[in-house]
Amino acid sequence: MSIQDYIVQITNEAILLTIVISMPTILASMFIGLAIAIFSATTQIQEQTLSFVPKMIAVFVVLAATAPWTGATMIRFAARCLNGIHEVVN
Repeated sequence: MSIQDYIVQITNEAILLTIVISMPTILASMFIGLAIAIFSATTQIQEQTLSFVPKMIAVFVVLAATAPWTGATMIRFAARCLNGIHEVVN
């Protein structure tokens, strides 16, 4: 495998990993936003800042809950990148 092929492969994996790692926080924010929008529509409260604080709290909770998995996944990816570079160069 050439170094160019390896770089393309790692770049594709990095983009996919970014999507997978960010998915829990994006989904939490989306569901909280949807719940607040439904609540706002049913109660006819038209406050624009109503959804900001619950979304922020949900994102922080999800980040705290998924931090060990996220960190371990990123460390495994970094180790695989470095080992792959070492193999390609040698």
